[in-house]
Amino acid sequence: MSLSGRPFLKMHGLGNDFVVLDGRSLSVSLSLDEAKHLADRHFGIGCDQIVILEPAKSKGADLFVRFLNADGSEAGACGNGTRCAAMLIMRQANLESCVIETRSGLLPCRAVQDGMIEVDMGPARDVADLDLTQGPLSHPVSVNMGNPHAVFFVPDAQGIDLAQHGPLIEHDKQFPNRTNVEVVSVLGQDRLRLRVWERGAGITLACGSGACAAAVAAHRRGLCGRRVEIVLDGGTLRLHFLESGHVLMTGPATLVAEGRLA
Repeated sequence: MSLSGRPFLKMHGLGNDFVVLDGRSLSVSLSLDEAKHLADRHFGIGCDQIVILEPAKSKGADLFVRFLNADGSEAGACGNGTRCAAMLIMRQANLESCVIETRSGLLPCRAVQDGMIEVDMGPARDVADLDLTQGPLSHPVSVNMGNPHAVFFVPDAQGIDLAQHGPLIEHDKQFPNRTNVEVVSVLGQDRLRLRVWERGAGITLACGSGACAAAVAAHRRGLCGRRVEIVLDGGTLRLHFLESGHVLMTGPATLVAEGRLA
């Protein structure tokens, strides 16, 4: 691999895991095959997404971040990866807040209680009900959080075979750029259960932008208020769907290991 000897970090947000490469002083360029190899859990380091840190491109931003899925495709947004990048830059610069720049826009972040990080994931866009059925899943809410999501509501999210239905929905003709797929069930007042099939990655333990999409979709359907707790396979996120249309996401970021690419 052309990045032989380069340092990397392994991080995760609720089990949604990342290989983080720092391209601020020396640029990082990965071919599709290199990205797929790096993300491979048997022959590479293994991750759901690769997070690449770059110098900020816009005034007011502290950092530009690129996200590559495990299949090498580029994602416009990644909530859990944004929290991890925010944690790194705030620790390095001794900051309590920062602005992460992504392909989908500027995302203000701040440290809050208990080591959690809050991210303003920007506005929910293109929110609409869709006429789509796949097996037990039907009539999703489409939400764009800088990347596309199709949110399905079911009695029991745990009982859905995401491995079977997720890829079929991801590649449905209604989504020319493919889509992330969420299945959601109501656990209680303002508490939801969420499972995710991520575009280009498959089933993941958590998805920050997917949690945002679920919060917006559930509020649209009258299933929760504007503040909601969302339980994912890897843990819990807190969401606040503001009157402005922006979505605040709060959750942890964890550094697992440091190393160098062979």
